[in-house]
Amino acid sequence: MAELVDISSFDLRYECCRVKSKEAERILLDSILTHGIRDPLQGVDATDGSRILLDGFKRFRCARKLGIGIVPWHCFGHDLSAGILELLRLANAKSLTILEQARLIDELQAAYGMCGADIALLLEKSRAWVSVRAGLIKEMSPCVKDKIFAGLFPAYAYMYTLRQFMRINRVSRKDVDEFVCAVAGRNLSLREIDMLANGYFKGAAELRGQIRNGNLLWGLEQLKASYKGTADCTPAEQNLLKYLEMVQVYMQKVACHGSGKFKTASFYAQAGLLAGGILRQIRIFESAVRGLHDRY
Repeated sequence: MAELVDISSFDLRYECCRVKSKEAERILLDSILTHGIRDPLQGVDATDGSRILLDGFKRFRCARKLGIGIVPWHCFGHDLSAGILELLRLANAKSLTILEQARLIDELQAAYGMCGADIALLLEKSRAWVSVRAGLIKEMSPCVKDKIFAGLFPAYAYMYTLRQFMRINRVSRKDVDEFVCAVAGRNLSLREIDMLANGYFKGAAELRGQIRNGNLLWGLEQLKASYKGTADCTPAEQNLLKYLEMVQVYMQKVACHGSGKFKTASFYAQAGLLAGGILRQIRIFESAVRGLHDRY
């Protein structure tokens, strides 16, 4: 049952484990102005009398902005590791992102010496579920981690754009750090980040240098101009260009996920049939693609 507590008693050490979002916080602020704080903040009661906050950082910041000193509080108990595990159990209901789950799992491993098998058992999850999240946070550099959790770089762009470059194109962590530092906090859309990433990692040295130096508008104009070049193409040519873009995207997806730990016989039966059909056409397909490339 929730109790009312003073926000000055909160310990915010785990604020860095939750991703900030200015837009989500703005919407929440309007809601609290109208309806107040409906859901209690959650965490652990420490032995020194402080309350270690684990869930409700947006509500806390909104309350502080609005001058609200007393908020509802739900305690997970007095054991911090047990509190983190309880929050992870409630992950679906509380909408923890996969990166937030990953960071909390990393905290359990680093600060409390828990192994993946123990965490999986206590959460009633598979070892693979824990392993994927533990691996995610370990592959991130401190720079990228800080930018994402500060809300300066979208987690989606890291998960589905940058990680593909790291896995498929073998882009180094140093290059990823430089790109993230160049575009973070610039209020770019996911589409613009995707365009800039393709230009940065695949484009000319001049374009890469301009992006690194923060000339993002110039870079976007150059990239958009190159896309506009398709306006002179015939409808048939435009269609083929779209097909090639789709093939490139799905080739990357299959390369990323094709080595996953799949289990069901039904999956392997269907995947085998599809893969066989693809392999039978691969030489004809490769010949057509090489023909287009050789005429470039």
